Amino acid sequence: MEKEIKRRSYLFSLETIKFLKSRQWDQLSMVLVRQLLRSATSIGANVAEARNSASRLEFKRFYEIALKSANETLYWLNLLKDGYQLKDEKLDMLLKEVDELTRILASSVLKLKQAKS
Repeated sequence: MEKEIKRRSYLFSLETIKFLKSRQWDQLSMVLVRQLLRSATSIGANVAEARNSASRLEFKRFYEIALKSANETLYWLNLLKDGYQLKDEKLDMLLKEVDELTRILASSVLKLKQAKS
C-alpha cells in the first residue's frame, strides 16, 4: 500500500500542475492557485519523506501531515470550482482523486495509531 500511495500522490501532483498550466488565471485566482499548488504537492512530498523516517512515530507524523495537506487541497479545489463556477472534467477527476487519497491516508494513519496500542 505504501508504494501505491506514493505513486498516486506523485501522479496527483503532476495532474494538478497540468490542470493549473492549462488555464488562464486572473490575479485574484492566482492566490488560490498558489495555495492549491503548495498543498497538492505537499501530499506526495510528505509521503515520500515518510519513507526515510527514523521511527514509526516519525513515519506516522509525515502521513498525518500528508492527510492535512490532502484535506487542504480538497478545500482549495472546491473553492476554485465553486468560486469560479468551473465545469471541467479534469477538475472533477482531481477532486475524486484527492478524496480517495484522503480516505487512504486517513485509514493508514488510523492503522498506525492502532498498531501502537
